[in-house]
Amino acid sequence: MMSDRILLQNMVFYGYHGVHEHEQEHGQRFYIDLEMEADLGLAGKTDNLVDTVDYTLIYRIVKDIVETRRFRLLETLADHIATAVLNAGSLVSAVTVRVRKPAVPIPGSLDYVQIEVTRRLGT
Repeated sequence: MMSDRILLQNMVFYGYHGVHEHEQEHGQRFYIDLEMEADLGLAGKTDNLVDTVDYTLIYRIVKDIVETRRFRLLETLADHIATAVLNAGSLVSAVTVRVRKPAVPIPGSLDYVQIEVTRRLGT
């Protein structure tokens, strides 16, 4: 069982995701966490970027999806991010994506709503 992970925590992007028209028009900040599983053993030995996950590339992939696409559901946004990370041609074998949305149309007090999805290669 692999225990190597790369985490990108609390990435902040401005996007236009939500069911309501005002969310699609005005947008808001979204907070994204990625937890990627990959075999980092070779990179630990070679100290070479080509033997690991280029997390600057992964960051750009996530940024592009959040800032240029529009989704009604956070579940769809998270699924698209997970799929893109797994298809990036890197060593990532599994990814957990957490999407936090602080301004939600709920008549009550809460910090944010968070969606979490986990996807694995080959499943």
